[in-house]
Amino acid sequence: MRVIRSDGSVESVAELTRAVLDALDGGPAVLPLDPRNPAADSVRAAMRPDEPVEPGTAVIITTSGSTGRPKGTLLSARALLASAHATHARLGGPGRWLLATPPGYIGGLQVLVRSHLAGTTPGVVDLSRGFRPEAFDEAAREVLSSPGPHYTALVPTQLSRLLDAGGAQVARFDAIVLGGAAYPDELRRRAERAGVSVIPSYGMSETASGCVYDGDPLDGVRVRLGADDRVEVSGPVLAHGYRLDPAATAEAFVDGWFRTSDVGRWTDDGRLQVLGRLDDMINTGGVKVPARQVEDALLRHPGVRAAGVVGLPDPEWGRRVAAVVATTDELDLDSVRDAVRADLGAAATPKQLLVVDELPLIGPGKVDRSALRRLLLGHVDHGTADAEE
Repeated sequence: MRVIRSDGSVESVAELTRAVLDALDGGPAVLPLDPRNPAADSVRAAMRPDEPVEPGTAVIITTSGSTGRPKGTLLSARALLASAHATHARLGGPGRWLLATPPGYIGGLQVLVRSHLAGTTPGVVDLSRGFRPEAFDEAAREVLSSPGPHYTALVPTQLSRLLDAGGAQVARFDAIVLGGAAYPDELRRRAERAGVSVIPSYGMSETASGCVYDGDPLDGVRVRLGADDRVEVSGPVLAHGYRLDPAATAEAFVDGWFRTSDVGRWTDDGRLQVLGRLDDMINTGGVKVPARQVEDALLRHPGVRAAGVVGLPDPEWGRRVAAVVATTDELDLDSVRDAVRADLGAAATPKQLLVVDELPLIGPGKVDRSALRRLLLGHVDHGTADAEE
């Protein structure tokens, strides 16, 4: 196993790219790590790099380890290449890519694989000091000056910040593959008004990145809804298990299908709509409330720019809907609750609502729900005035 520490700088991305291409050609498996992650050393130790790697593994994509025991997803060259080929087929052909997300996560790493298939060198946004719109624009100009088509992959937080900064360069790309988190309706409207070509994607490390684009599975990918409307995925893009964890592998990968942790439904026009994670369904007073639907409703309020929703223990309701919202404006909490009540009903209305400057994030743009719970419970303990109705 080859452990590559990449902080998102141009030099570290080049080193990781060489290692990944070697792995795709039959070389040692690659374990990418972000040295800026405080848990990087514990994640490395959990992957036991001195022990033999499971056969057929090209890349191991790990969890951050901040929410529990680190888990390594085993991806073969076949799965990575199948995903990259299917992505190009859906987008309209190979093109020049700009890497703008951390390469140690599957969305960023796939930009390296897609660029390899396209026979091009990806542009790189230097992420060593975090994501900065001006750094994106600088790297984008170089990519856009070469023959196209031109693609990049972003998470919603990045897209929002680029639009806040004017969005001049991002609007010039032929397609923006958006993943890592839900695509809020208000952000979608902003992108459309700015002329940005966004393709929302759904996927995860176990599916070698996005495998459903705008609700439609990629070529070769099959999706079904299992028990409790759990989303299940099959196809050549699947991982072949978890590092040194046969029990978790057997539970998640069954008869050629990967059992995700997400709940979904089919829309009237046959597209997959992901409602949220199974463990994010909040049973409050006997009513099941998807946390993501509440987040979407909160984001439709003009004063809310980010939102995270969790369920907390409640002596009366069993679980109560609790929310943390980020805003730069004065916010009337009663009007926020009224808007959610009008949209989704009383059961979905947050009984606890906390305002912060920034939501805690984990990974590439994902809300850290464990941190949200700690924030909310901490404010309850201290009796903060705006924490309860």
